[in-house]
Amino acid sequence: MTSSTPVLGHWAGGAPYAGGSPRTADVTNPATGRVSGRVSLADESDAAHVIAAAAAAAPGWRDTSLARRTQVLFAFRELLNSRKGELAELITAEHGKVPSDALGEIARGQEVVEFACGISHLLKGGHSPSASTGVDVHSTREPLGVVGIISPFNFPAMVPMWFFPVAIAAGNTVVLKPSEKDPSASLWLAALWQEAGLPDGVFNVLQGDKVAVDALLDHPEVKSISFVGSTPIAEYVYERASRHGKRVQALGGAKNHMVVLPDADLDLAADAAVNAGYGSAGERCMAISVLVAVEPVADELVARIADRTRTLVIGGDDAGGEGDMGPLVTREHRDKVASYVASGQEAGAKLVIDGREVAARGEADGFWLGPTLFDHVRPEMEIYTEEIFGPVLSVVRVASYDEAVALVNANPYGNGTAIFTNDGGAARRYQSEVEVGMIGVNVPIPVPVAYYSFGGWKRSLFGDTHAHGAEGVHFFTRGKVVTTRWIDPANRPEGGLELGFPRND
Repeated sequence: MTSSTPVLGHWAGGAPYAGGSPRTADVTNPATGRVSGRVSLADESDAAHVIAAAAAAAPGWRDTSLARRTQVLFAFRELLNSRKGELAELITAEHGKVPSDALGEIARGQEVVEFACGISHLLKGGHSPSASTGVDVHSTREPLGVVGIISPFNFPAMVPMWFFPVAIAAGNTVVLKPSEKDPSASLWLAALWQEAGLPDGVFNVLQGDKVAVDALLDHPEVKSISFVGSTPIAEYVYERASRHGKRVQALGGAKNHMVVLPDADLDLAADAAVNAGYGSAGERCMAISVLVAVEPVADELVARIADRTRTLVIGGDDAGGEGDMGPLVTREHRDKVASYVASGQEAGAKLVIDGREVAARGEADGFWLGPTLFDHVRPEMEIYTEEIFGPVLSVVRVASYDEAVALVNANPYGNGTAIFTNDGGAARRYQSEVEVGMIGVNVPIPVPVAYYSFGGWKRSLFGDTHAHGAEGVHFFTRGKVVTTRWIDPANRPEGGLELGFPRND
């Protein structure tokens, strides 16, 4: 990496914006360990410039017809569908996930784009004629103005797309602050919006770190904040933005449990545990990190999971194609996850498969850590209490269904959970009794489709509105009620005052 290497900047007012901050951060290819570029880290002046571009565009986009807005959304959808391979390559190069995983991320984000194409129906108000004599009442939903989105490294395309299609379709302008670890996807999306015909300033990108985040949280032009990340930062974002009167949806961390009952199909459960525990290298808030085995199935289930885990290809395959799992996003994160593996050993959990010993099919300096499987994990162990955010699956053994539910409900997180069983009554009971926002029945990663809303309970969500779906539409709009009265001259009282008192005759 040389001093002449181009620096990825911001996007403001429909064009790249270099900004004036001298601060930059390295962008690294996780599969090679080499620095592949640099990204600008905004200062307060840069942030103000990008936010001002969004604010200047807000009145015009607010007044643009719904028909025109949806035309732009459809055009964006078509362009994204035809060129999603380009975006997947950027994600793989900067995040490290395998290409099929990157394409899957884009597909889930595109579902929200398609949902937003039909937003006209969800923006309809209500109308009550003659609510009182000669008085009509109607309601509308109107955009907020400038909205801020702060997204994490693990889904540089999908997570922003949980928010910005709905926000834009509803008539808002957007400032996206992506992770500095994989910033290129945001600029690619900005250019695609421009190609789709979105007016300048409606979609903007602010690169940076905490300085950029705080600018969005504090700036009076920014009316709402949508955030996805760790629970400590989600709590910080919620408290600081709320103090400034902003609407906030801050989605935090998770410790997702998969409960396996004795009557479950163990092959299905083992397949699901491998997929949900190790997909995307475990770097997703909906990953299954705890498998709760209701005895007497634990021994057989652990053996089946271990057999499947040993067949996974880490890195590229022998022909140079993609494997089943890529590297972790940074060397620091890889080392942190490895430290949790050591902690589990020291605490007495049984290490069935040690991902630190993986022979990855890739460059030696890549940030590799293979699938790791622990058995006989206890709730007081650090590998159970902490969100590891890596390919580490912990098996906790319990004696009964009731003990399993009590374990899940005692956890401070409430993002996602799954139950594997062939008993419909047990599944129905679990849906009712578990204190978690998203539940899968024989589905390991219960991420809702776009027309339902995504979000957890307890310390997995700060704010009371989930992402996309009808809740997302309500988050990015505010209600207005209009009461009208037109005096009929024929009914005006002769010689008397019209005091406007309600009449219900």
